[in-house]
Amino acid sequence: MYKQLKTVRRWTEAMNNNRKIKEQKVAEIKEKLEKSQAVILSSYQGLTVEEDTQLRKTLREAGVEYRVYKNTLVTLAARELGMDAGIEQYLEGPVSIAFGYDDATAPARILNDFAKDHNKLELKAGIVEGKLFDTAEVKKLATIPSKEVLIAKLLGSIKAPLSNLAYLLSAIKDQKEAAESAE
Repeated sequence: MYKQLKTVRRWTEAMNNNRKIKEQKVAEIKEKLEKSQAVILSSYQGLTVEEDTQLRKTLREAGVEYRVYKNTLVTLAARELGMDAGIEQYLEGPVSIAFGYDDATAPARILNDFAKDHNKLELKAGIVEGKLFDTAEVKKLATIPSKEVLIAKLLGSIKAPLSNLAYLLSAIKDQKEAAESAE
């Protein structure tokens, strides 16, 4: 009888520890979901270790965190944040999650580019600023240039008319100087 009680006590302690670990993981996922501008879900089944390592390196260099969590824990975290509407359908099978903190388009762009060369990687869905995106919308998001590129294009478009104006004024000045020296 004493052995049975000891076994039950160990089992209960193990269950309590598992519960605490799961609660910590759910809190971790919630924190990542809250501070992310974009979260992209993808199926990675079939990728080799080398391909997965290459993908992780590319994502890390772009400031994107790439993780794999249990789908039930992600569902619980999303539910606690009120983001669960429709996400469960995408959380089936092996699912990886890319968290984009600085650039909302970076995770989608990198995963989409990688999927073009590695057909085992499949984009499933995304959450951008709290809104659920399906696969087609994630692929559209992937076509948007990075924040830095957009800023550079904006500055270039502002700079071009000013450069043209400076060139025009310089040409007028040169023309006037040529006319004065000819007189």
